[in-house]
Amino acid sequence: MADEPNVHQPKTDIAPGYTFGTVTDQIASVVLTKRTPLFWYAAFGSGLVLLLLFLLAVGVLFVKGTGIWGLRTPVMWGFAITNFVWWIGIGHAGTLISAILLLLNQRWRNSINRFAEAMTLFAVACAGMFPVLHLGRPWLAYWLFPYPNTMGVQPNFRSPLVWDVFAVSTYATVSMMFWYVGLMPDLATLRDRTHNRVARFAYGILAMGWRGSAKHWSIYETASLLLAGLATPLVLSVHTVVSFDFTIAIVPGWHTTFLPPYFVAGAIYSGFAMVLALAIPLRSVYGLQGLITDRHLDNSAKVMLATGLIVAYAYILETFSAWYGGNTYEQAMVWHRMTGPYAISYWSLMLCNILAPQALWFKKVRSKPVFLFISAIVVLIGMWLERYVIIVSSLAQDFLPSSWSIFQATRWDWATYIGTIGLFLFLFFLFIRLLPMISIFEVRTLLPSAKVEEEAES
Repeated sequence: MADEPNVHQPKTDIAPGYTFGTVTDQIASVVLTKRTPLFWYAAFGSGLVLLLLFLLAVGVLFVKGTGIWGLRTPVMWGFAITNFVWWIGIGHAGTLISAILLLLNQRWRNSINRFAEAMTLFAVACAGMFPVLHLGRPWLAYWLFPYPNTMGVQPNFRSPLVWDVFAVSTYATVSMMFWYVGLMPDLATLRDRTHNRVARFAYGILAMGWRGSAKHWSIYETASLLLAGLATPLVLSVHTVVSFDFTIAIVPGWHTTFLPPYFVAGAIYSGFAMVLALAIPLRSVYGLQGLITDRHLDNSAKVMLATGLIVAYAYILETFSAWYGGNTYEQAMVWHRMTGPYAISYWSLMLCNILAPQALWFKKVRSKPVFLFISAIVVLIGMWLERYVIIVSSLAQDFLPSSWSIFQATRWDWATYIGTIGLFLFLFFLFIRLLPMISIFEVRTLLPSAKVEEEAES
């Protein structure tokens, strides 16, 4: 480590003692030279096994149809849309960290933005599986796009399913571009450091001729700002469009105007929970405590607490609106959730999303990575239960008592859901092994020597 002074380092910077060389060595060694830990093999292997379970479930679905799921009138969405909304929400933190915090010049994002962006891409990939599989004839999914055809078959733009296709595909495209553009300088670093000829060729192709010239950096900064400007409204718009799937319906519990901001806050809430759930074990296993510091975890926990309070306010508002509005069906819906067959799920989500996170008010809790990890897992469980209760309980008891029913998830519902968790783990840990999980050049801008040079140039 170098002997640079630490007096100019702001609170959100990396630990003192790092130099340009040590930052590059520590991050690049995870991919190039450092021995792969057993933790990686265990996590990657678990993801692969669950991915095989997902492929099995999808294979059975293609052969037998959606009847293998627990879908019955009137609950014709069930697990598929529940998991879709949950995965889309998890993907929000990456775009928030990458785009909005970049525009706000929040440098504490530099150590966590890379794997958060990757998390976004993989979560969106998992989310996109469910609407396609739910179509009944998923091999005709391309009908959702307005492509030229001789049969004159065009999408029904009044359908929320079509809205989701355009919103999610736009979100995934911009997120992919932002992630890849940010990777290019680090891909060039790996290209220049690896001794494997195949890896050098692969990284060289992906780096697209990056040489770190002044022109390259100027184009890079312009592209990053433009993509950040495009991605920022997507943080709000994507989950808002997803919430329209429910808002436009007349089903009790759905037909309300506060669902869009409620869904956006919930998405960021679960997204930062996943960031903590991934960052804490990764920094421990790979010895990255100096780069992903306690302050990064503390700031992420504060964001999670703030969005959790917004979600708690939405729960209160939902109950108050049903009571104050005097709508018999809305009031019955709230009472059904609290005391009916889904009461255990309802009160469990209240415990996970409102009561448990209140411990984050205390600095001692936020300074303990183990407690933060447990809190993050609890929030992820609670947010899944929230989507499950909103969707299933409202559909199960609508306006006509003769159509009321109880949704029972089948083993294939669970296999498909758990299988997408395996897909996420498989892709994420493959990324950890092949690409730098932390942005090398962005972390280097946090060093005191880099700040001195920046002030001298200005």
